[in-house]
Formats: sequence, C-alpha cells, structure tokens
Amino acid sequence: MRLEARVEVRRYHHMGIPTDEPREGETFHPGLEFYNSGLDESEYGIEWMRFEPGCPIPELVRKVAHVAFEVDDIASELVGREVIIEPNSPSEGVTVAFIVENGAPVELLQFNKSAPPRKV
Repeated sequence: MRLEARVEVRRYHHMGIPTDEPREGETFHPGLEFYNSGLDESEYGIEWMRFEPGCPIPELVRKVAHVAFEVDDIASELVGREVIIEPNSPSEGVTVAFIVENGAPVELLQFNKSAPPRKV
C-alpha cells in the first residue's frame, strides 16, 4: 500500500496534557469550565489542562493528551476529517478546531497573519 504525501504545512505548537491536579498559575476559562497552565513558561510547548464537572469539551480531549499544530488554512485541514470541536476563536487573532487522528485528539490553530504570533 502506497501512502500519498500531504503538502499542507503544519508547525508544532504545543502538547496539551489533561490533569486532575491543580497547578500553580492556572487560568480559568468560564463557559468552557476548564483551567490551563504552563504553556507560556514551557520551552517545548507543554500545556496542562484541568476540567471542571460539566465541562462541554469532548471527553476525548479531557482524557487523552493532544498535540497542536499551527496551520495556514484551517478550513482545508478540516475537509474529510472527524471534527470534534468546530472552528472557534478563543482569543483575538486565532482560530482553533479539534479533529480526531488515529484515535487521538489533534488541535489545529490558524493565526491571523496581520497579528503578531502569540501562544494561546
């Protein structure tokens, strides 16, 4: 079986790791009912995520670590994929979505090129 090479440009952005333990410097996200921490301080893009009961985020993201990639065209990346979190804008200048790849969650981020790059 021959696999076709994909030509999309994806750049590693971070890895999100679910945890049940509160961590120093957590930021709470009302409405999504979760905390995140560590991303701004991590040289390798490690983000810790802690979820409150009633969190609307899919169980797969709450239970399984995810890898996140920066992409140039999030819409084209979603074609033919199992989308578990539809594109949304958690902060100005960025659009994110989650897909399932080989049973694992993958986060895709598209940054507005006119805005300076920043961590989410």
